[in-house]
Amino acid sequence: MAETIYDRINDYGSVKITLASPNDIRSWSFGEVKKPETINYRTYRPEKDGLFCERIFGPERDYECACGKYKGTKYKGIICDRCGVKVTHSRVRRKRMGHINLAAPIVHIWFFKALPSRLGTLLGVKTTDLEKIVYFQDYIVVEPGDTEMKFKQLLTEDEYRAQMEKHGNAFRALMGAEAIRELLERIDLDQVAMELREELRNTRSKQKTKDLAKRLKLVEQLRNSENDPSWLVMDVIPVIPPDLRPLVLLESGNFATSDLNDLYRRIINRNNRLKKLMDLNA
Repeated sequence: MAETIYDRINDYGSVKITLASPNDIRSWSFGEVKKPETINYRTYRPEKDGLFCERIFGPERDYECACGKYKGTKYKGIICDRCGVKVTHSRVRRKRMGHINLAAPIVHIWFFKALPSRLGTLLGVKTTDLEKIVYFQDYIVVEPGDTEMKFKQLLTEDEYRAQMEKHGNAFRALMGAEAIRELLERIDLDQVAMELREELRNTRSKQKTKDLAKRLKLVEQLRNSENDPSWLVMDVIPVIPPDLRPLVLLESGNFATSDLNDLYRRIINRNNRLKKLMDLNA
């Protein structure tokens, strides 16, 4: 009898958890979820490009495409030229993933909000200052140029406008996740680790030694895990398989759904709204 995946469920030596890169998330995906809808409430069939889309996540019925052109195991593996659904077993809906391409990057909340803030520690920026940057309250200087400003200096909206009038394009300051990503992309972990060790050797302040040791520990963890610091900022979100966040029809005729579907719906609605606003601005 052929060994199944369930027979091998305990056949492993260790488990390693790492950050997922944008390329990893897209490589897991079978398609982009573009619409917030789940199912058509007249036909009870998944909406195309929605959160339960059969083209992305696989057919609801075993070996039958969405439009019904192909039915039966004899058509196994065929992709319907009409609806785009691959003829296969419906259990693939438990493992196929999708993704949402974000109109603007976002900071991963775990590394920003969790105390102590991993992002703040890595960048050497106070959590309160980081919050102002992420939530578009203040600008952070990423390229001071020949001006009197310093790298990573925070500027309020009024200060930024005053500096723009004074220096024009001689400097660059950004806000939001875009600013954080640019700072993270510039980090050379090997160089930072070397500089932190040097600072630790030369400092006599107990508090500064403690702060430097925390930052060095985080830098070393990132180096050893081969994670790229810029992955802490996301521009694509994975969508887990639909059978892991089901929509269940109750006897009353109402539907019970996973909270995840509501969260995904909210993200897609806001993302689509932002795309429209950006297109209008362009």
